[in-house]
Parts: sequence; C-alpha cells; structure tokens
Amino acid sequence: MATNVVILGAKGRMGNTLVNMALADEELNLVGACEREGNASGLDYEGCHASDCLDELLPQVPGAVVVDFTVPVTSVAMAKIAARFGNPVVIGTTGLDKTQQAELAETAKRVPLFWAPNMSVGVNVLLKVLPALVQLLGPDYDMEMVETHHKMKKDSPSGTALKLAQCLAEARGWDYDEVKRHCRDGIIGERPAREIGVQTLRGGDVFGDHTMYFFGPGERIEITHRAHSRDTFATGALRAAKWLAGQKPGRLYTMADIL
Repeated sequence: MATNVVILGAKGRMGNTLVNMALADEELNLVGACEREGNASGLDYEGCHASDCLDELLPQVPGAVVVDFTVPVTSVAMAKIAARFGNPVVIGTTGLDKTQQAELAETAKRVPLFWAPNMSVGVNVLLKVLPALVQLLGPDYDMEMVETHHKMKKDSPSGTALKLAQCLAEARGWDYDEVKRHCRDGIIGERPAREIGVQTLRGGDVFGDHTMYFFGPGERIEITHRAHSRDTFATGALRAAKWLAGQKPGRLYTMADIL
C-alpha cells in the first residue's frame, strides 16, 4: 500500500524537489501540499489538497506523513499541530537548538516523529563508522572539519557538520560544547589537544560538502562527503516517510533507526 504524504513548504527549493519526487514514486501518494499564508496558489496537483493552513489541511488527510524542510521555529510548531491530529512527521530542518530538539523529543511521545539534520544515506553511514576510526587512530590525531554550502544557507555551521563533529567528540569521550572551535582569528596561540575545529565556507550553489581531517604524526587522513543535488536529501526523507508510517510514538526517530 502506498504511503500518503504532505509536503510542507511545497514551493521552496527543497519542497519543490520533494513534491516532484513524491509524484514520481509509485509507493507514495501526494495528498497534501502546504505553504505559508497567502501563498498556496499554484499547488494544483491531481488528488492533492493545497492549503496555507496546516490546521485546516490535516483533518482532510488523516494519517498522512508530513514532510518538512523549513526553519526551526516552523518545524517545532508544525510537529505540535501534526501531533494534535495524529499525523506522523519527518523533519529535515537544520539549525535546531537544544531546546527545540527537546521540544521535538517531547512531541515524539504523542506521534511518530523523525528528525535528521542530514537525510543522506552516505552521511548517516559515516556517523556509524567514524567512531571506530577515531578510536583506532588514537589521541595523537587532531580532528578538524571544513563544511561548504550555497550562499543562501542561513545556519552555520551546518546541521550536518555539527552532527559529524559531535560524533567525533563522543568517540573521544569529550563534551562537544567544551571542545568546539567554530572560528579562529588573530593571535590565538597553539592548538589545544582537546579541540575540534569546524570552519564554514559559503558561496555559489554548493549543495553540501563536508571534509573531516585527521592530522597525525607524519600523515593525515581526509574523508569527504559531497552532495551532488537536493535529490540526495529528498530521497532519504521520502524513504523515512515510508518507514515512519508503520512506527509508533514513543521517541524521536533518526536515520540510524532506518539503517
């Protein structure tokens, strides 16, 4: 049976990609498209309810999975509305702070809820294998990262960079907030042993590049993930929607649960 989905922010760059991919997927039914107030015109897909009000849309599509790549405040508020109507939610929004993540975790007790700052299968496999690499290399290897995104991206560092860096820190037994260095400028002295630098580049139309460096005595290892298009993230999100439709509430699901 095909999974019914609702795309939030359907006219945005990511939303439009999700709409087109959902329409082309035989395992999905696009039953709803939602935009901000006054901007729902043109969302006239066959068999799809178009709306600028999620409260009005969701009662028409019971059980449909809402897929959202908007902004943190919208995502958190949307999840609460979806929970009220019993609609599962897939969120790919980045830039959520700890309070907002905690709000999602609380909402996940009432409705199946999935959140991942990066929906790429490749990135999430990296999150699985990086701890082993860190532990095998040992403490003599300094860990750094450079992330590059298009000039329209609003949050920095990217949600993916933060997730990867947190993974590296945890593998060393460190608290990331205590060892992170997101900017270097001026006479800052020697690099401490307990530090992870994450540097940000913005420009052009880069979908997302993340390079992790492991600097050791006499050698270095570089691991790079490059997203070639938004399709990478949309594919992961729609895969998550199909999976989430069969899950129960109770906790905040991630890509690790699918993999």
